[in-house]
Amino acid sequence: METSLPTRVNVFIVEDDTVTRESLRARIEAHPRLTVGAAVGTAADALAALATRPDVLLVDLGLPDGSGIDVIRGALRQHAGLPIMVITVFGNEKRVVGAIQAGATGYLLKDDQTNEIGAAIEQLLQGGSPISPAIARHLIRHFQPAPSTPASTPREALTAREQEVLALAMKGFSYAEIAELLSLSPNTIASYTKHIYEKLAVGSRTEAIYEASRLGLIESR
Repeated sequence: METSLPTRVNVFIVEDDTVTRESLRARIEAHPRLTVGAAVGTAADALAALATRPDVLLVDLGLPDGSGIDVIRGALRQHAGLPIMVITVFGNEKRVVGAIQAGATGYLLKDDQTNEIGAAIEQLLQGGSPISPAIARHLIRHFQPAPSTPASTPREALTAREQEVLALAMKGFSYAEIAELLSLSPNTIASYTKHIYEKLAVGSRTEAIYEASRLGLIESR
């Protein structure tokens, strides 16, 4: 028998960027059964708000006063079994595994265009684990045995300019904006992007940022 949600589901948001936080609030409250009980921007405020138990906790990993992983651990100390979903720009392999080991049961990338937050929260509450495809792919890689013969790394193959384009993409700039910042044509940026995807063996900006972070080509915030 299908599990149904409560009449109203109380969601707490922990996200330090004000624009993103309010966007998440609007998307969640557009769902007929979801409401936002708290929306805060720091780990300290999150742990204080968690004196009251929510039905679901959404948490970013990069907070100004600590890691979202500490919030996950603190939340579960207060409320065992609380459904927790990470929602972040990207994460390197260490952060992804760390968040899941701490107790997160979902992990979404903010710029995953297939992500519908209301449906993801329903899935979480019904015992599922919503995970963006790029994260699932890297989790699989993490638990696979290492190859027996060393392969050449993208770190050696990426040029300085390609790393620069990738770093700007990570900061959220569009390709048109990157072209303007670097005084290059959009077609040139498109060419760099194609080469980056080929060298990292990925098919999207999200996957390129994630893979580059995992390899240490760009710094995660």
